[in-house]
Amino acid sequence: MNIDSIQDGIVIDHITAGQGMKLYRLLGLDELDVSIALIKNVVSRKLGRKDIIKIDADIPVNIDIIGFVDPGATVNFIRHGELVEKRSIAMPETLTNVIRCKNPRCITSSEQELAQVFKLTDRVNKVYRCAYCETKWTG
Repeated sequence: MNIDSIQDGIVIDHITAGQGMKLYRLLGLDELDVSIALIKNVVSRKLGRKDIIKIDADIPVNIDIIGFVDPGATVNFIRHGELVEKRSIAMPETLTNVIRCKNPRCITSSEQELAQVFKLTDRVNKVYRCAYCETKWTG
């Protein structure tokens, strides 16, 4: 398999195997008209298996979504074919408009224009709570 290197763009690396497609959808990459490579189940010395996403365009990506899906991932920024920045990702303290509250009584169910805001309450178990009604969301 031959995947060309990118000149200007982003490489999301060290994605837990099987999480690449979820990340692809949540980041809205399926809606872009740029070259994107999603490579699944690549052999990795560090993880055993991993997924990689290569985006051949200088676009903004929501780091919070990456941290929510896979806090162990890394994001590499490429400019003119060279790595200019490498970021390790952590779980975000606050998620806005990434997940939706499941509580039918939550104000976000009736007030559609309100942002879906969740606060991290348990990092170990990956638990977020709705900022409005405290409904628990576990991933």
